[in-house]
Amino acid sequence: MKLTVINGTMDQKEQEAYVDYLERKYGRKVEELTIHMDGEYVDLDYVLSAVPFERIRRITGYLVGTMDQWNDAKKAEERDRVKHSLRTEL
Repeated sequence: MKLTVINGTMDQKEQEAYVDYLERKYGRKVEELTIHMDGEYVDLDYVLSAVPFERIRRITGYLVGTMDQWNDAKKAEERDRVKHSLRTEL
């Protein structure tokens, strides 16, 4: 993790407290943290770890992420349906 303190100094324990606060608040790891100090105030600029993304589609009336649990008939229904594409012409 990259951690930067700007406009002042801060001990390691206080830096770790800010990291712990952000990780608890968002439930994700902090990848980068920049602490901008202004007297008694601090501004936190941070980058959190990526959220795993699973595509969810509506197929034949069901919301699904994957079709690995489907039977052969349902897979055939999905394969045979008409798929529309987006036109990018102006």
